[in-house]
Amino acid sequence: MNKIVGSLFISLFLFAACKQKAEEPINVKPVDWWNDATIYEINTRQFSPSGSFEEVKKQLPRLKEMGVDILWFMPVQPIGELQRKGSLGSYYSIQDYTAINPEFGNLNDFKELVAEAHNQGMKVILDWVANHTSWDAKWINNDGWYSLDSTGNKYSPYDWSDVVELNYDNPQMRDEMIKSMRFWVDSVHIDGFRADMAHEVPTDFWNQASDSLHKYYPDIFMLAESENPDLMEKAFNMNYAWELHHLLNALAQGKASADSLWTFYDKKNKEFTKQDIQMIFTSNHDENSWAGTEFERMGASAPMFAALTYLLPGMPLIYNGQEAGFNRRLAFFEKDSIDWDNSSQFTAMYRHLNKLRKDNPALWSGLDGGTFEEVKNSNPKAILSFKRVRGRNVVYGVFNLTGSNQKVEITDTQMEGTFNVFGSTDVIDLNKNLELSLAPYEYKIYTQK
Repeated sequence: MNKIVGSLFISLFLFAACKQKAEEPINVKPVDWWNDATIYEINTRQFSPSGSFEEVKKQLPRLKEMGVDILWFMPVQPIGELQRKGSLGSYYSIQDYTAINPEFGNLNDFKELVAEAHNQGMKVILDWVANHTSWDAKWINNDGWYSLDSTGNKYSPYDWSDVVELNYDNPQMRDEMIKSMRFWVDSVHIDGFRADMAHEVPTDFWNQASDSLHKYYPDIFMLAESENPDLMEKAFNMNYAWELHHLLNALAQGKASADSLWTFYDKKNKEFTKQDIQMIFTSNHDENSWAGTEFERMGASAPMFAALTYLLPGMPLIYNGQEAGFNRRLAFFEKDSIDWDNSSQFTAMYRHLNKLRKDNPALWSGLDGGTFEEVKNSNPKAILSFKRVRGRNVVYGVFNLTGSNQKVEITDTQMEGTFNVFGSTDVIDLNKNLELSLAPYEYKIYTQK
């Protein structure tokens, strides 16, 4: 009888323990250096007239002063020549995973750039293209390393005619891919990877790669260009907020109303845990070159939506040139430098937003950030109002998402006390009710510690 009771007790204990374990987040543990970070994407070719690592290195103090924490470099490896698009080709047509594109410099130049970024207190992640290589890649003659079509020939995925798809049923190729990733951490001391088209590669490979990398580098950071929840379970710390990005474009174009954001977050909260970080953006290299600049897509509301990316749950992204108000699509396969002349207004905006994020833990990412709560208002179709709360730190955001003047009353039974007004030295005493008249695309941010 005692043995039966004991066995039953052990079984129930194991069931409870397994149930508890299953409900806990199982992706890799976050570390402090990305909780309040802002990520900055560098298109080396277009960053300067010379398109060199040396010119990027010269700008690191400026980026540090602006408040940038993580530098994401688009691929730095040699670009394939066979079936190349344009005269310079796509960054994403990789010829050799462990070499440097001579267009930018050499391996030692990149090592020095990464070392200087670390000296400035910034981290570096490298764009990683795991789905395909160029047609003249170093691996191209390795038997079984590439996918074959019904006629037994290698092929390009989609209409990407300059690349050929890899075969993830081949364990040797998988091992070499992970070995190549480790090269950049071992030799260059980068801090993580941005995985291009991560959902096109089997999730179990990313789990395998993440396990291998974290075994030696516990603090490595992994960003997935995907919004598939399964990638966040074990392999990645952050993914793309693609759906949110398209919603922000729709809001800017008057195709959606402010309250649609709450429907969006109801959905996302069911798909992801609080530990899962989404990268939020108004532009990146794909959007800029193919869909248009933020000013093309968002018009006069672009600065407001940039500010909003700092208050919504996640990590904000700046694409190089946004801090200069650069309003031109950069050519993807040719040399086309950013014009940095008009930088003061937007650089100041991003500097203030980065400081706002760092000064307010309620705005931090993942488990270290605060709650995100709707605050009811009298004009919910036009006005987005919310608060972020972590302990005593409270941040209120009130955004007019329309191109017309709006009046609104904000009601929150907990909205009491003295608050700082972002963008000025003013303070305001709030007492449950707040009446505002907002100009087109005007926003208010109030902070309390």
